[in-house]
Amino acid sequence: MTTKLFGEPVRRREDARLITGRGRYLDDIGAGALAAAFVRSPHAHARVVDVDVDGALDVEGLVAIYTYEDLTGPMAEPLPVLIPHPQLHAPRTGYPLAKDVVNHVGEPVVMVVATDRYVAEDAAERIVVRYEELPVVVGIDAARAAEHAVHPDVPDNVAARHHQETGDVGPALAASPHTLSFTQTIERSACTPLEGKGVHARWDPDDGSLRVYSSTQASTSVRAAIAAKLELSLDRVEVIAPDVGGGFGVKIVHPWPEELLVPMAAIALGREVKWAEDRREHFVSSAHERGQRQEVTVGFDDGGRLTALDVHVWHDNGAYTPYGIIVPIITATQLVGPYVVPVYRVVVESVYTNTVIVTPYRGAGRPQACFAMERTMDRIADELGLDRAEVRRRNLITPDQFPYDHHLTFQDGRPVVYDSGDYPGLLDKLTDLVGWGSVEERRAEAASRGKLLGAGMALYVEGTGPGPYEGGHVQVLGSGKVLVSTGLTSQGQGHETAFAQIVASELGVPIEDVEVTTGDTRRFPYAVGTFASRAAVMSGNAIALAARGVREKALRIAADVLEASPEDLEISDGVVGVRGTPGASIPLRTVAVLSNPLRYAFDEAAKQATQFATHDDTKPPVAPGDAPGLEHRDYYSPLRSTFASGAHAAVVEVDPATWEIDVVTYAVVHDCGNVVNPMIVEGQVLGGVAQGVGGALYERMAYDADGQLQNASFMDFLMPYASEVPDVVIDHQQTPSPLNPLGIKGAGEAGVIPGSAALASAIEDAVGRRVTAMPISPSELYDLVRDPATERTAASARRGGALA
Repeated sequence: MTTKLFGEPVRRREDARLITGRGRYLDDIGAGALAAAFVRSPHAHARVVDVDVDGALDVEGLVAIYTYEDLTGPMAEPLPVLIPHPQLHAPRTGYPLAKDVVNHVGEPVVMVVATDRYVAEDAAERIVVRYEELPVVVGIDAARAAEHAVHPDVPDNVAARHHQETGDVGPALAASPHTLSFTQTIERSACTPLEGKGVHARWDPDDGSLRVYSSTQASTSVRAAIAAKLELSLDRVEVIAPDVGGGFGVKIVHPWPEELLVPMAAIALGREVKWAEDRREHFVSSAHERGQRQEVTVGFDDGGRLTALDVHVWHDNGAYTPYGIIVPIITATQLVGPYVVPVYRVVVESVYTNTVIVTPYRGAGRPQACFAMERTMDRIADELGLDRAEVRRRNLITPDQFPYDHHLTFQDGRPVVYDSGDYPGLLDKLTDLVGWGSVEERRAEAASRGKLLGAGMALYVEGTGPGPYEGGHVQVLGSGKVLVSTGLTSQGQGHETAFAQIVASELGVPIEDVEVTTGDTRRFPYAVGTFASRAAVMSGNAIALAARGVREKALRIAADVLEASPEDLEISDGVVGVRGTPGASIPLRTVAVLSNPLRYAFDEAAKQATQFATHDDTKPPVAPGDAPGLEHRDYYSPLRSTFASGAHAAVVEVDPATWEIDVVTYAVVHDCGNVVNPMIVEGQVLGGVAQGVGGALYERMAYDADGQLQNASFMDFLMPYASEVPDVVIDHQQTPSPLNPLGIKGAGEAGVIPGSAALASAIEDAVGRRVTAMPISPSELYDLVRDPATERTAASARRGGALA
């Protein structure tokens, strides 16, 4: 039994119950609750003329119907803009239920509550909403043209203009030996977690308390939003995240309308009320991401070194901006990647469209940023006839340049200062791992089989662990159990295991004795949430600090019992002992008992802490400034984000008969600082790669000109199966962060960020035609290659590629 577990590949403790059907998800809660269903807009843009509920009133089992007219106080006001920003000059949000106008298909108009979901759906179908259709704006081109406005008081459809600049880009470009200008696009996709959103609420009228279960990534923030909107005292609201079947960003938004409306109904009706999202609802009423157009102009010298970079990003933020402009800010500040960019200007225009809102999706603006920067590196290499890896190497920030200040402002309002890294080391490991030097031989072998082979790579830097804070609480019980709690939530990342490893290592106890609770405001009321690869960095460090506080107290109490100095004591396998003195020890569980001076003995263990068993009349039983119990609460609040990094490479084969794209090799080198659990990190990387492949080759949200989503089901929305996800070879690099006690960086989004960039590079290398938009399907690749207007790469022309 070991207690030094930090860095060990401990098997995930939560998996046994999750994979054997013993998980407790939102829809497992509230079997006898009333059920809610929603009437949602079938139109992308329309005025609500009339809502006729008469047809639903005779449905047996109907309990209540709510429209906007039933909302009062703060509930009748627009939903909050969660992250205001001075450059978000025209923020707009919707209402819990539509008031006057709907701005995307799926916007909630009416809530029905009935004895069960079937009855609620039947009643909802009988409600007649009369609409006056309005002009629809779909896509960035239509938003820019501004022939019609999504919101009448925003006639140009621009919600925000975000600008950051280092140096004077105009003269720098003019003085550059070479310049290139090009446009690239990434289409919309979405999180589509296994479990959609869901809410269950229970009101206790006797003590005026509300308990809400929500499938969320931010239980404490949902709690605050509910209290504010329903005008409840915060201390009377509890929010609990049960097992959450995936989040990936869509569940960080709060409050969703349903998170307010379901509790509102529970209070009004005095009954438990539940709503669980169905799959179509998730497609048309949750959130999407990725839709951006990026106009790049780059200057460089004869050796391929950057001299200036100018980027104009057009970001489709959908109908509203509840999460501010975080996604495009991340694109703007992460676009520079691991490179020295002497002069940089980025302008983001975030525009309204009559489509579902955009909020972070795993990667959160970084895949777009990586696509811009890494495809720029490929363009430079192609223009100069240089190896793509060599061009990258010549531009990389070197280890002796850390901390490296890009003179930009990150999503947390703090400076973009890279804390540590070894980017040339990443590139060296990657080229070895993927066999970069043997690509031409492999290309020839593939050609002999009638296949087109290409290789590509992409490097990235990821800001992780943004503040403002997270907390942790550690308590040792008299039984020897160690209870750990933190406010942020878990959606499958392995927090129960990783946090237990940290505590076991810090406190010197068996991991089997550690129990972890996350996302329960009853256990930990203050937190920010799970997003931006921040759980291990933020809560991991907070929990480590809390465990250190417990350890300090335990050694102090044990020192009195063992008549030794605390500095001479150690804790191992849950026993406090004197170094070098076998037998001079006391179990930690006994220390926990002694930490709580008692008057009454309620069991045998308690006798050890009663007033006549332990008696020292020279000092009070509880020292000034101390507290009963062997427990400690602490918080970690960073100065700024820490920056993880990595490099991906892909080798693809394209069949010119079908234009199917087969990813035959995928290599990843990542650096997330000190690794808590390499098995969990590799799982995160593998899951991210699967989503990266999906975003590059399969997943897109296809809207028509009327704002109707054409593929709002898993029948039509393509995802990679296990057969489409390549085997991934992984290598590790660890450059500890100097910014936090554990020296760790985030890893949750590492796998997805470079996917589109690396695969676009490989596909372009295979077919010799410029790839400027992702995702790309076989039919689109066929059209690209056969269209004489498409640009051929210089590299393919030099080697006389198979496709003329």
